[in-house]
Amino acid sequence: MFRWLLRRWFLAFLLVLIPGGLGLGASLGSTRVAALNDALGPHAPTAIVIVILFLMSVTLDNGKLRAALGRPGPVLWASFVNMGLMPLLAWPLSRMQLSLDFTVGLVIAACVPSTMAAASVWTRKAGGNDAVSLLVTLLTNSACFAITPLWLQLLMPPLGQGATEFRMDTGFLMQKLLVSALLPIIAGQSARLISRVAAFADKHKIPLGVIAQGCILAMVFWESIKAGPQASSGALAGGVGAIALVWGSCIVLHLAGMALAVAASRALQFERMDRAAIAFAASQKTLPIGVYIAATFSAAGAPLAVLPMLMYHASQLFVDTAVADQIAAANRKADAAKNALNDLTSS
Repeated sequence: MFRWLLRRWFLAFLLVLIPGGLGLGASLGSTRVAALNDALGPHAPTAIVIVILFLMSVTLDNGKLRAALGRPGPVLWASFVNMGLMPLLAWPLSRMQLSLDFTVGLVIAACVPSTMAAASVWTRKAGGNDAVSLLVTLLTNSACFAITPLWLQLLMPPLGQGATEFRMDTGFLMQKLLVSALLPIIAGQSARLISRVAAFADKHKIPLGVIAQGCILAMVFWESIKAGPQASSGALAGGVGAIALVWGSCIVLHLAGMALAVAASRALQFERMDRAAIAFAASQKTLPIGVYIAATFSAAGAPLAVLPMLMYHASQLFVDTAVADQIAAANRKADAAKNALNDLTSS
């Protein structure tokens, strides 16, 4: 049990910090939470996201990225599914939700880019080509400043009514994501051009990753605290049924994106190792940018919009662990069969 928790420490903390933050926020009340939010200042979330994405970017091996560029088909397909088809798959699911907050949150989860680390970790676990997942990570996160706000503008339901109706400032959101997502990724990869920085990042990849994940957990905990007063006051329409529906929708969306990506990969005759990378990179979604965007809509009348993003991320970690194990087992069988055939033909 201890060994399992050590390997899944991030997920274990998520399962503790989300309900813990909601409970703490409920006990503090909306007035105290608002005062704490004012004390932190408006730029704290942006600063944390910048730190997270820089640390994730500077630890990505750009040598592997250059290798993947030689055959861009798998990278382009996985990126297209992640940023082009996943929002379309989410649209009917989002309109089924019993809570407007969850409709907003599910749309946000579908429109953010691929994960910065988990896709490559699970790709390696499955025996896939992690160069593909790394490049999908960079491509989708770099492009999200332009693509994500456009999808949000297209798919987001109206918030508020009449004079109080919230209208998303697409240009402003693009600017925020440019600063908080694209620039840190460019800075991280540019820093790797300095040999000493690259060597340091490679040597300390695990502790730097732990720092980045710790920052993510801090964001999750704070957003859970902010949502606590609304969750406890009965602001969530649909109650437990709404929670079950949106959580199930997150799992369905993730699996649908994965199935579509893999099925087309087979039709396109991509290699087996590339298909494993596509499965995870195409369907996984990054937590820090999702939480960052959800915070914007929290102030616009959807205070619980962050919860679907948290549900999606936690679900993909559980689901993809099982998927990676199945792919790895299938690959071992295929390799064994291939080796046996080679032995027969050689003898």
